[in-house]
Amino acid sequence: MAYSLSMAVVTPALPQIQDGLHTTPAGAAWALTAMTLSAAVATPVAGRLGDLYGPRRVLLAVLGVATAGMVVAALAGTVPVMLAGRVLSGIGGGVFPLAYTIIRDVVPPARTASAVGLMSSMLGLGGAVSWCLAGPIIDYLGWRWLLWLPVAGLVPGVALAWWIVPRSAPKAAAKVDWWGAALFGAWLVAALTALTEGMDWGWTSPGVLGLLALSAAAAGAWLWTENRVAEPLIDLRLMRVRGVWTANAASLLSGYALMAGGLLFPLLVQLPDGTGFGFGGTATQAALLQLPASIGMTAAGMTAGLLDRRIGSRMVLFGGALMTGLGYAFVAFQHAAMWQLYVGGLARGIGLGFAYAAVANLVVAAVPAGETGVATGINTLIRTVGASLGTQITAVVIVVVPGEGGYATGFAVSAAVMAAVLPLALLVPRRRPPGRGTGPGAVPDPVTAVR
Repeated sequence: MAYSLSMAVVTPALPQIQDGLHTTPAGAAWALTAMTLSAAVATPVAGRLGDLYGPRRVLLAVLGVATAGMVVAALAGTVPVMLAGRVLSGIGGGVFPLAYTIIRDVVPPARTASAVGLMSSMLGLGGAVSWCLAGPIIDYLGWRWLLWLPVAGLVPGVALAWWIVPRSAPKAAAKVDWWGAALFGAWLVAALTALTEGMDWGWTSPGVLGLLALSAAAAGAWLWTENRVAEPLIDLRLMRVRGVWTANAASLLSGYALMAGGLLFPLLVQLPDGTGFGFGGTATQAALLQLPASIGMTAAGMTAGLLDRRIGSRMVLFGGALMTGLGYAFVAFQHAAMWQLYVGGLARGIGLGFAYAAVANLVVAAVPAGETGVATGINTLIRTVGASLGTQITAVVIVVVPGEGGYATGFAVSAAVMAAVLPLALLVPRRRPPGRGTGPGAVPDPVTAVR
């Protein structure tokens, strides 16, 4: 939760960071972008290192580097120092796949789904805490104290990880595909930077087109490398397993739905009431609107494991996508009163809590134990890409479609996106009897079981 808090905590403080570091809005926004890009690259790499060398030692290293980065960011007096600290902090993104690997190693199979759901719910809880605490901390203590907040959670987290997480032996003669990691990072950073800056630079600007061309070239070189090395960073055959690619596609769409709402709801609340459809609310009122949804997301993630044992994660995903889509469809037509936003937002939060927990459980169940870290890392990465798409596409929609129609269209698009998750959930392989495969719902051999 401390890491998810560090990712979310900068967003409400961006105006204060801009003033405090004497930079532009774009310079302040890079405090968030830098960490996102770093986390995108570090997440699958850390997951792979955990699979090879044992999750405990990699987790301790990742948490140590992330904590140091947060301290640097909190003390930063200039934008370059702030960005350096945020890049180091982004390495903490590896905690998610490493945690899933540890869960699979130490938790009894009957409780694995509940533990994975609880872990997934921490994303919603971190966002809820950051929005609730941001206003009072900024108003009474200053924005730097907001950056110290995750450090207060990570320091005891490192100590507890060192004390509680069991050691595990590394794989014999394990090797890391460093060329694959470098090429993977190159195409991913180029693509995400183009996606992030497209609105400011222009989608047909030389900078964006150049980054996209660089990304395509690096991606081609990466695919060529991964298909020829003995121990690739990411086994591409594994990504074609039906239980994996369906969960990854659902993660992409769910990430979109999360961040689309994260943009639409606060903006609609804070629009002047003179527009005829805005509420003229404060930042605190916008934060309070997000609170029930975040709590609902956390609670849903915690209970998803219980539902997994009864109906299976494929149906949990189906139900979560349906609830999220209905919540968005409701506010697309009914958004004239605050209670309507609360109802739609709560349905969105609960539905996404179920969906996030379900896709994590589906990936864990579909891959061999030795591939858990990298597979869940890729799933987390794809969710991040979806979130970037949700932010950018929704911003374009509310600019292109004027007035109230832009917000209604944004909500409707999000509902349609979650409707696309429904057939993906039905394509997920049904759960098999215990004792077959590598876990509940797993296929016996992910390489030969590609569908």
